[in-house]
Amino acid sequence: MNSPKLPPNLSSYLQPGDRVLLFDGECNLCHGLVRFLIRADRQAKILLATVQSAEGQAILRWLGLPTDSVDSIVYLEQGHHWLRSEAFFQALRQLGWPVRLLALARFLPQRLADGVYNAVASNRYRLFGRNDGTALPGADLPGRYLHSGSRRSR
Repeated sequence: MNSPKLPPNLSSYLQPGDRVLLFDGECNLCHGLVRFLIRADRQAKILLATVQSAEGQAILRWLGLPTDSVDSIVYLEQGHHWLRSEAFFQALRQLGWPVRLLALARFLPQRLADGVYNAVASNRYRLFGRNDGTALPGADLPGRYLHSGSRRSR
């Protein structure tokens, strides 16, 4: 599958073929998800960015998604993007066994999976708390987060 040409504001840190998961950097539940993903993604196939970061905001604009109130994770691969439960399932497909088995849950009816996802997402701060977004999980690991001007080597 061919990747679309990236606009200049994205090509400084995102390469065609990169897989990216955008998440709410202020959400404690999202931080837990990212910690799990980092442990399971031993080959570092998936790059991370918060929706609040300059990189996350640029990707959201490029995808035509709102930049001010994102209550969903976004997974981007090969110019395609997924939201909510589908984003989670697509990211799981990149991981090794046995974690990858969790992706089988994508066969749940989309309406049911997104219903559960939306219920948790709309109550995530109340249920799991909120942080200031400065201490990101895995931020000390080189190459895990998108950063403008620092392209990952292949």
